[in-house]
Amino acid sequence: LMRPLQGCRGRGVVVGTVTLCLAAGWALQTPGAVSLVVPQPNINATVAQNILLSVEYSCRGVATIEWKHVSSWGTTKIVEWKSGNYVNISTVYKDRVTTFENGSIQLLNVGMRDAGYYFITVTEEYGTNTYGTIIVNVYEIIYEDLHFVAVLFAFLAAVSAILICFMWLCNKSLHLFQKTTHKLTASTTEEIELETIEC
Repeated sequence: LMRPLQGCRGRGVVVGTVTLCLAAGWALQTPGAVSLVVPQPNINATVAQNILLSVEYSCRGVATIEWKHVSSWGTTKIVEWKSGNYVNISTVYKDRVTTFENGSIQLLNVGMRDAGYYFITVTEEYGTNTYGTIIVNVYEIIYEDLHFVAVLFAFLAAVSAILICFMWLCNKSLHLFQKTTHKLTASTTEEIELETIEC
């Protein structure tokens, strides 16, 4: 009688464990459970580049995704859409934003005004929401700075060449002047010597 009792007890533990696991899984998937992952929270870009604000959300129900841009120029709503439904893009971003089903957006042709904080809000139909932030830094294209340096270097080289030529001419003129003065001094000395001999 002892053996069948142990078999039942063992089966009861297994059934209890399976039931507990199923209950935990059901609790995690109940309405209101929404998660958001932001793999790259900081993005560096140059002017005129296209950037991807990458996120990945998951939820059981239908979600509404909203992106906003906050900078020193103010707060701007970029886009809002419901998964598998409408997409409402702000007129400022009409031709510059592409949306993706996972919640990501792509910004085309970024400028200096696009630098700042990008906030995403994912709201599930049951009212639960989660937030994410991406910081975008936009830099001027370095080639413009190099172009300015190259022009400045060429200008300074030209001025240096002109100054060197001017100094060479001055040196030649001074050398010729010294030769002429030396000849005059030599001829004057000869005349004085001749006068002295005649006396």
